[in-house]
Amino acid sequence: MAKYKKTEKEQGLFLQINLKEQILPGTFEWTLSHFIDTEIDFSGFDLRYNNDETGAPAIHPGIMLKIVLYGYSKGQYSSRKLQDLCRNNITMKALAEDSEPYFTTIARFISGNYEEVKKIFTEVLYFCNELKLIDGKMFAVDGCKLPSNASKEWSGTKKELRKKRDKIAKLVEKLIAQHENEDLKEGGRKDAGDEDKFYEQIKRYKKQIEKLDNFDKRNEPRLGSRGKEIQSNITDNESKLKYAS
Repeated sequence: MAKYKKTEKEQGLFLQINLKEQILPGTFEWTLSHFIDTEIDFSGFDLRYNNDETGAPAIHPGIMLKIVLYGYSKGQYSSRKLQDLCRNNITMKALAEDSEPYFTTIARFISGNYEEVKKIFTEVLYFCNELKLIDGKMFAVDGCKLPSNASKEWSGTKKELRKKRDKIAKLVEKLIAQHENEDLKEGGRKDAGDEDKFYEQIKRYKKQIEKLDNFDKRNEPRLGSRGKEIQSNITDNESKLKYAS
């Protein structure tokens, strides 16, 4: 007669989990978390919260942004599904710092902070796309997807780089619209490691982000012999790489 190992499916488990260690360096979620924690100005959100003397404490907008954008990366666009991820997905729990916002809180956050959310999501997706941490299919929705990276890394005309940002901004609009549509379908309310080890990696990402962010402001278009703009190189705008316009 066969003999099988005994199991205890009713046995409760008490696991010691360090949420910070669930975010693996070099991944999209790690960069998402680091970028939002270090590069985002939340003053625009702070003005909307008038609860310093009365009212319950709010979940920090940085955490809410991580929840929503990570959920989008997993193809989850409804507030109810994002709430479930916060409860059942260990990576989401780590990004949310063990917060479990109710689905109406998530829905109200998106609808009440549309412009701020759109701007930040566009920046995050732009930088993560340029750093090749996400691919074009990751956030594709309604026939719109992330623009592909140029064959020559860090190269492109100012017009091309602006066009890439504009395309990402349109994609973000579609993602948020999809989120709100899913909430309406489900009855949601529309109003409603080791840090030292990766220090150099953080510095490298930060430098790359600064180059991308400041390129438009600090460099004039490079003109070719015929007076037309040729591709600039973000790493070295004086490089000898030249491309026909």
